[in-house]
Order: sequence, then structure tokens, then C-alpha cells
Amino acid sequence: MNETNNQIKEKWILLDAENKVLGRLASKIAIYLMGKNTIEYKRNVVSGYNIIVINAKKLIFTGKKINNKVYYRHSGYPGGFKKTLLKDLVEKNIQFVIKNAVKGMLPKNKLQKIMLKRLRIFSTSTHIHEAQKPEKIEI
Repeated sequence: MNETNNQIKEKWILLDAENKVLGRLASKIAIYLMGKNTIEYKRNVVSGYNIIVINAKKLIFTGKKINNKVYYRHSGYPGGFKKTLLKDLVEKNIQFVIKNAVKGMLPKNKLQKIMLKRLRIFSTSTHIHEAQKPEKIEI
């Protein structure tokens, strides 16, 4: 991350989620998105990291979370309360599960949305960002 004239060099990172625990993966992603792994870390500047997560369908969950964890939402209308089990979300929309976990670990400020846009999640081992030559990092 060489910072010259307020420009940060972008770097692409590839993370394989196969047989990884959701919370540990999400915390590592959040550290890279914030840029806390570099010596040039500034809390008011978005890091130059773009994260690609592959094999998201092969995440593992510890304990009984897969059957007991519930996601709640409300539409704002009377009777608009909805709840969804983690088991159903994993099959339907694994990207939401990972993004929601990472979002909870990012700072609650204007940079959060910008950081989340730099996260790309793919269910399988193929992705569309080969041209960026991402660096594979083991967790």
C-alpha cells in the first residue's frame, strides 16, 4: 500500500473458504478490508484490498448453529416480522451469511459500505476476476 498523492495501490486477495469456520474467516476478511494488516493503516482511509472468497458453500459451522441460529427482519408493516434459519440461508444465499458476518466486524461509519463493495463471494471454486491476478492467502 504505497500512498503517494492520496492514491492507494489496489491489491487483490483470494481466500478459499473450504473447511473454514465462518467467524474466523469473517474476522480475517474484516482485517484485510480495513487495512489493519499493513503498517500504513489509517482508520479514515479505505485500504486498497479487494477480497475474493471462493468455495463459500463449503464453510463449516461450529456447535449447533446450523440448526439454531436465526436471522430476523421486519418489513415495517404490522405482521411483517420474518425469521429465517441459518440452515435455509446457507442453501439459498450463502453470500448474505458471509457479508452479514463481515459487516458486523467492520466499523459502523461511512466507510463500511465502501469496504463491503470490495468483497466478492463465489459459491464454487471458479471466479470472474482472473485478470486481476489475485494473490492466494492461506488462513
